[in-house]
Order: sequence, then C-alpha cells, then structure tokens
Amino acid sequence: MALTREQLARRVARELQDGFYVNLGIGIPTLVANYVPAGIEVMLQSENGLLGMGPFPTEATIDADMINAGKQTVTAATGASIFSSAESFAMIRGGHVDLTVLGAFEVDVQGNIASYLIPGKLIKGMGGAMDLVAGADNIIVTMTHASKHGESKLLNKCTLPLTGAACIKKVLTDLAFIEIKEGKFHLLERAPGVSVEEIIRLTEGELVVPDHVPEMEF
Repeated sequence: MALTREQLARRVARELQDGFYVNLGIGIPTLVANYVPAGIEVMLQSENGLLGMGPFPTEATIDADMINAGKQTVTAATGASIFSSAESFAMIRGGHVDLTVLGAFEVDVQGNIASYLIPGKLIKGMGGAMDLVAGADNIIVTMTHASKHGESKLLNKCTLPLTGAACIKKVLTDLAFIEIKEGKFHLLERAPGVSVEEIIRLTEGELVVPDHVPEMEF
C-alpha cells in the first residue's frame, strides 16, 4: 500500500539526528515537524526567518503571525530565534544546515532535481529551493513515485527545468526509500505491502535491487 503524507513525514523524521539543523521545504516536508523522535533535539529552520520551529499549533496555541515559508501557522520551540530572511539565507548558503527535506516533480539517476516549474502551468516559483540544494550536502526528497497517470518520476534524465544538479542523495516516495549513487538508484526499503516488482515497474532510471529489501519501519 502506498504511504500517506503522514507516513512519509514519519519515515523522514527517522533520519533526524540529535543536534541537527534542518530545513523543511513546502508540502509534505513541513509535516516532519510533527514527528521529531523523542529523546533528540533538532532545530528546524524556515527560510523566511525562523530557527526553532515546533509542531503545528492547536486552536489554543495558534498565532497568525507565526508562519513558515509556506505561510502555514507554526509554533516556536524553546530557544527559537526570529530574524530576517537575509540572515536565514546566509545560514543556508553558508552550509550551516545539516539536513534539507524537499518535495520534487522529478529526480534522476545523477541526483538532479526538478521542483519549481512545469511549462504551461502556474507554479508559485522556486522560492529558496535553489539555495537549499546548493548549500546543503545532505538532501532528502519526498514525493510520489509516479504521476497520477502512472508515469515514473524517478528518471534516467529529468525532463523539466532543473532546480539543482547532482545534489540529491536520497529519495523517499510513497512506495520506496532509495539512495542515489554512482549514477543509479539503489533500493533501500519498500513501503509495507508494496512489492519489489511494482517499484521496478514504476522506476524509469536504472534501479539496483539487493537480494533482500526490508519493509519500512515508522
């Protein structure tokens, strides 16, 4: 069974490590803030000028002025800092973010990512994605494995305009967790109930499959 948005966020959250500074992109990545594992401390950064995001607010704790880069209302964790977007981007461009989680339209076997433009369609724009993929060494993309028409999004070569080149290390889709290295996709885990055969069928780029592919744990 394909993973839900919440399950994707929970699996990404398992990649967080104590002391990490983490930027969460718009969409599914923002949900990761709700699933930070117990016993670790991470500082979630938003490029609009907030370091130390907490989980999404309840009705009792909502503050309409406290928003992330996607204009969603958020909370501030203990020790949070608020500053200008210029300072926020200086953090990103200076390589001070340990992990970045982004959405994407396409990813290919060279680690290229296309995430900001579909010709002929109105898209909000690149935002901070170009800076994030250039300034971070550890990037996880989370997205659906295929389009609603069944067309693979894990390609030999991206067909859409690139956000960044050779920068993506891992991809978490609703079907699989995949590492990109040596010009190939390497299957690490599969979603519960999803067969290796289905993942192979929906992956256009070359996919290396080990003898045993474990199911994801959350």
